[in-house]
Amino acid sequence: MTAMLSLICFAATILFSGASFPIVTIPLDKQYVPVERNNKIVSYKTAYFGQIHLGAGERQQTFSVVFDTGSAHLFVPSTACETETCLRHRRYSRGLSSSAEDIDHHGRKVLANATHRDQVEIAFGTGEVTGEFVRETVCLSGKSGGGDPGSSQPAQECTSLRVILATQMTKEPFNSFDFDGVLGLGLDSLAVDPEFSFFGQMSKLNGLTQDTFGYFLSKVDSVPSEISFGGHDEKRLASDLQWAPVHKPEMGYWQLKLLSVSVAGEKLPLCEDGTCVAIADTGTSLIGAPRQIAQRMHWLLARKVPDNPNEIDCRTFPGPDLVFEFEGGVQVTLGPEDYSRATGMRVLNSKTNTSQLICRASLLPVDDSDVLGPKMFILGEPALRKYYTAYDWRLKRIGFGVSIQPKEGGVPEGDARHRVIGAPPPELPTPTEVHM
Repeated sequence: MTAMLSLICFAATILFSGASFPIVTIPLDKQYVPVERNNKIVSYKTAYFGQIHLGAGERQQTFSVVFDTGSAHLFVPSTACETETCLRHRRYSRGLSSSAEDIDHHGRKVLANATHRDQVEIAFGTGEVTGEFVRETVCLSGKSGGGDPGSSQPAQECTSLRVILATQMTKEPFNSFDFDGVLGLGLDSLAVDPEFSFFGQMSKLNGLTQDTFGYFLSKVDSVPSEISFGGHDEKRLASDLQWAPVHKPEMGYWQLKLLSVSVAGEKLPLCEDGTCVAIADTGTSLIGAPRQIAQRMHWLLARKVPDNPNEIDCRTFPGPDLVFEFEGGVQVTLGPEDYSRATGMRVLNSKTNTSQLICRASLLPVDDSDVLGPKMFILGEPALRKYYTAYDWRLKRIGFGVSIQPKEGGVPEGDARHRVIGAPPPELPTPTEVHM
């Protein structure tokens, strides 16, 4: 979920010991939202989100957020927003917080009798948010914002942060999903000011043992996906982490320089001059490819299915590997089980009265970016599910390691650490039809 913004200005119980910061792991809820064409579900959009807490003490306010490496600000809906979209979410009440401070976009305190407030507009792909600013305590676990008794300092799993309180939110995508807001984890140079950067503030103010966070996506709905702060979770790794340096970190994105992209061993000419980049984006549910090469990749990854079965799960049908090679000797290899649409496409030939079932990749065409250029790939959910990823804030690098995936039913019945919303039925997908 890469973000763009503009300013409008008018005038879990965790035990801590010592000074070290332990790894804090947050389980993620998962939501499916159907995509329909001609009144038929052809695919699902997915989102993963977990809880954070704003404010201190007993009046802390809890919100569900997408942890998004493609943006760099925290926003939650405000009680000042009374649109249909805002009303379906939990909204932040400024009046409930004794720890918040109203500020302008420079971080200066706003007078209580101010009649106008600075605002920011943030675009999230298909959606947009408009909001005002507060400085607030943001915590990874609940009821822990007060720190030691008698101290004005927040607990170690909390930090002081500039927060955007949304006064307007577009219906798409925020009306479709249950999460309340977005917590950006992009590098601090992506933010309007470093004080908007949650992990930047945690790194600077909280004495982290490791300035890293780790991201795990579960292949099965019975076991939650997770994000870990203050380090990565070794038990989720089937292999050692291989580290690739962030390319041009001053731009603020977790982007990597691509040395090559290949399908079935064939390198794509687009990246031969070394100008392709890829962004690791926890807020994107697909693999993104530059629009100029997306159609070619679709052809290379498509497979004809013999015997034309009526039903098939294309994720189980053999196909070529899609390989991304990065600086540092790091390779990310995705197979058909990672990149395929579940449903096949049946092509009907009206002249010969025959049909052919084809399995296809699920790719997101990426338009040219003024900032990142015309050769940007996105490593979304398919890549981040196969590989556990760790993001090193201090050394500006991303680690990739094959993740240990649980089997369905791996969590004992009755485990309530996460929710699965709108899960599709388990029956085998039926191919969609296309007439030629």
